Amino acid sequence: MPAEPHLVMQYICQLTGSGRSSASIRRALYGLSAIHKLNRFDDPTKDPDVALEMRRMHRKLGRSSNQAGSINADTLDRLLLATDDSIRGIRDRALLLVAYDTLCRRSELVSLQVKDVKTNIKNEIKTSSILLRKSKTDQDSTGKWLHLSQRARLALVEWMKELPEGQEYLMVGIDRGARISRSSLSSGQVHRIYKRIARNAGLDELVIEGISGHSMRVGAAQDLLNSGASMPIIMQRGRWSKTDTVMRYVEQSTA
Repeated sequence: MPAEPHLVMQYICQLTGSGRSSASIRRALYGLSAIHKLNRFDDPTKDPDVALEMRRMHRKLGRSSNQAGSINADTLDRLLLATDDSIRGIRDRALLLVAYDTLCRRSELVSLQVKDVKTNIKNEIKTSSILLRKSKTDQDSTGKWLHLSQRARLALVEWMKELPEGQEYLMVGIDRGARISRSSLSSGQVHRIYKRIARNAGLDELVIEGISGHSMRVGAAQDLLNSGASMPIIMQRGRWSKTDTVMRYVEQSTA
């Protein structure tokens, strides 16, 4: 540090040939730029030769990134029918329904904690909410309460009965011996769980290939749009800060 522009150019070339997407390479450059700025160094990513190398990379790879396939309400119902009454099936139902209701990013979903589930009783009707302690758009950890439907609440209550005493995280792994892990799921495990359930549900393999850890978030946003929700409401529910980002999520539903 600081990195020389010619080394950054070599870095871009290496990433271009590694199978990474153009969006992934841009993120790597943004991170490199941020590190230099934080250390009060000159930013090598602003060098004209580096900019030219980025243009060459974009000509080769393109600028577009694949949109995550959506899991909307209809698909969600099919996935739920594919779960069983085993401990894994109970966990999977809670995971699917909480993800859909809260529009959580995968990193947010696996960070949810048992102690942050709150149940309220009004007029003899129980409702549940979960405190999201920190999100991409809440770096100061102000926190936000996410409300659950009755179906999601019941699935979560059923799952929480299976959790051992003192369990910290809600969404955790289960080994082949049906033992519940103390640590949370990793973000990368979320889409694998979705895909496993989708295969059990008999979804087309092309549909399954498009499923990602954000698919539940995409589908829920599209369902909100189709139900007549305004853009500010969708942004508030999904904790988006930019309108164009939301439109990329919901554009498939209006195609």
